[in-house]
Amino acid sequence: QKSRFPMCTGVVPLLLMIHCRLVAGKALPVNNLSPMCENMNLCKLNVLEQTQKLVALLNATAQDLFSIYLDCQGDAFSSHLDELCNATTTDFPAFQVNRTSHKKEIMVALYKVFAFLNTSLGNITRDQEELNPTAKELLERLHNTTKTTRGLISNLTCLLCNKYNVSQVDVTYGKSSKGMNVFRKKQRGCQVLRRYVQVVSQAAHVLLPHLSQA
Repeated sequence: QKSRFPMCTGVVPLLLMIHCRLVAGKALPVNNLSPMCENMNLCKLNVLEQTQKLVALLNATAQDLFSIYLDCQGDAFSSHLDELCNATTTDFPAFQVNRTSHKKEIMVALYKVFAFLNTSLGNITRDQEELNPTAKELLERLHNTTKTTRGLISNLTCLLCNKYNVSQVDVTYGKSSKGMNVFRKKQRGCQVLRRYVQVVSQAAHVLLPHLSQA
């Protein structure tokens, strides 16, 4: 399920996306009249360093989040991890850049990954609040990861608009878990978070040399 939304100024929550006009296509250059970026303030001087630190923080906490999530879903998921939580079955965006890729390509790829993650975390958090309302550590980690992800998206939006002249990104948000049964909700969260652990590790690895050269 694909949505082609331009990035809104200061955008993080998905609901704000409805205020931007729909745009088809992949990353496109900014023009002087672009309503998506015209009200964007200049990025902070250390925005690249902040971006690196946020990705590093997400990478450092991703495995613990996944492990705690797994513990809260029941023995079936721990005992049949590869079968039930096959990360390749998700529509998580591929991170198809490397250390030799252009910085703009990397920022666009990061935006796609974390826009998808932000929406997925909303689904997972809502489901876990319903299914495991007393799992305080899990819920706290989900909320903290969401907060960090939103800060990262804000930084990436600023960089793409102001530094790399990109105002529209083709983003995949994935499936909503509404209407799924309990097992499918647990499985969907398990698959997404397992893939997240893999992708954020790749992102941290690719991002470091580019930001150190900025």
